[in-house]
Amino acid sequence: MIRPRIVVTGGAGYIGAHVCHLLKARGFSVTVLDDLSTGVRKRVKQFEFVKLDLTMAPAEIIEQVLTGAVGVIHFAAVKRVDESVRDPLKYYSSNLVSLIRLLAAMRVCNVNAFVFSSSSSVYGEPRGPLVAEDSACFPVNPYGETKLVGEWLCQDASIAWGLRAVALRYFNVAGASCPMLGDLYSMTLVPRLVNLALANEPLIVNGTDYPTSDGTCARDYVHPEDVADAHLLTLERLLDGHDLEPAYNVGTGAGSSVLAVIQAAESVLGRPILTSYGPRRPGDPTAVVGDTSLIYEQLGWQPRYTLADIVSSAFAAHSYLRRIDNP
Repeated sequence: MIRPRIVVTGGAGYIGAHVCHLLKARGFSVTVLDDLSTGVRKRVKQFEFVKLDLTMAPAEIIEQVLTGAVGVIHFAAVKRVDESVRDPLKYYSSNLVSLIRLLAAMRVCNVNAFVFSSSSSVYGEPRGPLVAEDSACFPVNPYGETKLVGEWLCQDASIAWGLRAVALRYFNVAGASCPMLGDLYSMTLVPRLVNLALANEPLIVNGTDYPTSDGTCARDYVHPEDVADAHLLTLERLLDGHDLEPAYNVGTGAGSSVLAVIQAAESVLGRPILTSYGPRRPGDPTAVVGDTSLIYEQLGWQPRYTLADIVSSAFAAHSYLRRIDNP
């Protein structure tokens, strides 16, 4: 039996690798396309792999990879908020040029099912306690701007030639479904906290004057296995011909402050974590928490993992990856 083939761009990355493994478990054939600028090859060593930079590869090479595929899940992007503020040209060039060239190749190859990795950063500074898909989008950093423009490109392609595209706006992804897939080197809060805590070095808490319960900014933390499940549900509905919304939130609907995440980590370690305090980072909104009722109502998706699960799995992944890197 020939299994339907899915191309996953950025599939050697942290979230992309989780999705690749779940695709395989659900009976799909997977081709991973990644330039390995941040991805890790051994995360996806059992999959067909093509090393390729979408911004520079000849169009015919991209088309060769897509030929015979039934769908694409697109993760390939640069994604550091602080870096995007310092170097917006890099973010616009990398994130949008790669998407434009990928969509053009999909059109040539008649591949019409497309799941786009978007972000809650499209919302910017929310106007209320929860952000729904119809909330106003005013990103406050170039990274979020590129994700919003990417969504517009997908919608325009849907109108122009019938691309069946859905953007998943996920919130702060952290933890790991298995240690090998852990996010060891990311500069986001949870992996940074884990690295510093185990090295007994202080975590700098950026901003203590936010209008939140403890003065630190709050985020909606979601486990990568839950995020991967949302991608699979979306892809399967697209392949089955269902009409879906252009975008869905993927989160837990609950916000956790920086200090709450630190407390969860202290519970895992059984000891206090060193901290110091600094000014706010440019481009950081106060709180971003998702209303996920739409994806639950239409796709039946809901998160299974708690903040405690997320933090404990992040520590387990860190310990494992450090051990195999330094035997």
